[in-house]
Amino acid sequence: MQKLNFPPYSFRFKNNQNKIAVFDDLRKKFVILTPEEWVRQHCVKFLQEEKKYPLSLINVEKQLKIAGLTKRYDVVVFEPEGNIQIIVECKAPSVKITQDTFDQIARYNLSLQANFLMVTNGLQHYFCKMDYENENYIFLKELPEYIRK
Repeated sequence: MQKLNFPPYSFRFKNNQNKIAVFDDLRKKFVILTPEEWVRQHCVKFLQEEKKYPLSLINVEKQLKIAGLTKRYDVVVFEPEGNIQIIVECKAPSVKITQDTFDQIARYNLSLQANFLMVTNGLQHYFCKMDYENENYIFLKELPEYIRK
């Protein structure tokens, strides 16, 4: 798999019906290693190891309903009280991050109401803080680290 713009992490792999699978610590199972999954796995490790978010507060690949449509988010980080702290949209490294990508995560956030957004293709990372009062987002250099309350 392609080298990404994350610190190096270790992963468990296996061959599954002539396809490579990676062990997902959150789902507790091996999942087929697609380019987007490679980015998602790195992103979870980044949130856990660099930003210190407990795995118990991180969730991946769950469905949500938006305007009657079923969508699926990549990664969500919860606060201990259950509110959503961060939504992450992962794209394959070959996918350029565009305004459409930000529009997609903004639509998800209409119902989720996260404090922060992250968009990444594994090579480029964008971080935003939501400003609900002025109905926009503010780009940041980094996501905040987890602070135990």
